[in-house]
Amino acid sequence: MGKRLEGKIAIVTGAGCVGPGWGNGRATTIRFLEEGASVLAVDRSPEALEETLERARAVGGEVQAHLCDVTDSTAVAGMVAACTKRWGRVDVLVNNVGGSARGGPVEMAEEVWDAQVDFNLKSVFLTCKHVLPVMVEHGGGAIVNLASTSGLRWTGAAQVAYAATKAGVIQLSKVVAVEYAPKGIRVNTVVPGQLHTPMVEARLAGQRAGGDVEALLRDRVARIPLGFMGDGRDTANAAVFLASDEARFVTGTEIVVDGGMTARCD
Repeated sequence: MGKRLEGKIAIVTGAGCVGPGWGNGRATTIRFLEEGASVLAVDRSPEALEETLERARAVGGEVQAHLCDVTDSTAVAGMVAACTKRWGRVDVLVNNVGGSARGGPVEMAEEVWDAQVDFNLKSVFLTCKHVLPVMVEHGGGAIVNLASTSGLRWTGAAQVAYAATKAGVIQLSKVVAVEYAPKGIRVNTVVPGQLHTPMVEARLAGQRAGGDVEALLRDRVARIPLGFMGDGRDTANAAVFLASDEARFVTGTEIVVDGGMTARCD
């Protein structure tokens, strides 16, 4: 059996990570390379990309690092131009940039709300704006957007902007999927649940458990029917499927990767 993404050209945003281990973007970059894709690995931080590129070198394949703030339209246009300059086209776009902030509408500062909208939702809008014309020109493609189970239900903490914007990513994907289906472009969403990614130690434990990582991990696992937390590789495997020709008849929908968490009532 051949590699599932053989010959495909992919852009993965948020390809770095806040710490060592398997974040969603890092894992997606590595899995895409393993499956034969060439990858433009995009992040706004060169330090965040270091481990990703180190792992990529061990895997082999073609990868090019690119620094970009995906909330800046001019920078996103430059990102797409860098990909087409090297490889001539874009077959797959994976939108992985995002992050949460605490608070409901009363506690959250207006500027935090605005920043969350830009980071989690406008970024997806802008990458689609600049990538779609390239995909149309070359006869099709696949876009995989990453949302969150916070966009589907309450997941244990008030994070109103994150929840609203991730719900927005899901609906944005559906609208773009229907509009561009006649042009051979599929658009789907991966909806990760409470994974054990480097974000847990780097940020979430401080936000929600007073820095107690083990307490946060116990709380998160208790919500998952399968009894363990996945990591970025589980997200990446879903993205591989949606980006591949195996998913040729799949568009405008979601794969929830959460160990059954959103299927239960409590």
